[in-house]
Amino acid sequence: MIPAADAWGPFRGDIDPAERKARLRCLRAVVHLSTGPRGQALADLLLRAEQDAGLLPSTLAALSDLDPLDKRRVWASYLALNRPAA
Repeated sequence: MIPAADAWGPFRGDIDPAERKARLRCLRAVVHLSTGPRGQALADLLLRAEQDAGLLPSTLAALSDLDPLDKRRVWASYLALNRPAA
């Protein structure tokens, strides 16, 4: 189970599977572009989570375990790409 404070993007419980897959792919692209080889294990886990939602808690944990600078870059880029239109 994912705590409410961590229920953002693909980790929200109230989105349909197709939307979750799209959000996971967006996050995977951001991880790949922001971290390069340092984030490869997380990118692989995000890919696997597209097919197995049971991996979401471990995927979130892997994201939290990124180096702080990498984590900030990933969060900022994901937020910028998913900001509601003004």
